[in-house]
Amino acid sequence: MADRFVAPTAMDGVFNGVVGFLTRVGIPLAGSRVLAIRGRSSGQWRTTPVNPLRVGGARYLVAPRGQAQWVRNLRVAGGGELRAGRRVESFTAVEVGDDEKAPILRAYLKAWAWEVGRFFEGVSADSPDSWLAEVAPGFPVFRIESSR
Repeated sequence: MADRFVAPTAMDGVFNGVVGFLTRVGIPLAGSRVLAIRGRSSGQWRTTPVNPLRVGGARYLVAPRGQAQWVRNLRVAGGGELRAGRRVESFTAVEVGDDEKAPILRAYLKAWAWEVGRFFEGVSADSPDSWLAEVAPGFPVFRIESSR
């Protein structure tokens, strides 16, 4: 399950393109941001729309598709930028252990299930902690802190 990755469909590409465009021009949907990270091999900036989440005073990025390229790049880079229009926030990131993920995944599903629930294969915000813990290895989570 730790190697889990759900490839985007053509419709996902269209949706992400629209969300990314609106966020880049300063109209983020429901708090979305454009995540910018240096590529682990190329060193070039790579961008993708993300849904930052606040839980208990900390902020997180959750990878609903699993081991996406942005996850691999963030592990190497250790940080990046969250962008919305002209606002750019530099951040550092620390990957969260599987044993800490259940409450974060629950909050993520409460906030974003309308968009990403299909990637959670039958697990919902109302699922028992044991179910969330069981799927946790398939969903990378990063705690983010502003670098200011």
